[in-house]
Amino acid sequence: MQQPKWHVTPHGEEWKVQRSGSERATAIVETKKEAIEIGRETAKNGQGQLIVHGKDGIIQLEWTYGPDPRDIKG
Repeated sequence: MQQPKWHVTPHGEEWKVQRSGSERATAIVETKKEAIEIGRETAKNGQGQLIVHGKDGIIQLEWTYGPDPRDIKG
């Protein structure tokens, strides 16, 4: 089973936290720092992944909580 993913992305002058596949944002806040804090707590509670994007849309950071989704030995 695939872990849930939340994304931190720009939303105009603000930042939003949104779960992949959801039409509604989990949170919309003024700063990227606030969005990351909310996203990390949400991902921890949901045993999932947080992906942080920059204003240009490029992935900057990524955290995974719970079991590692990859099946790599070694």
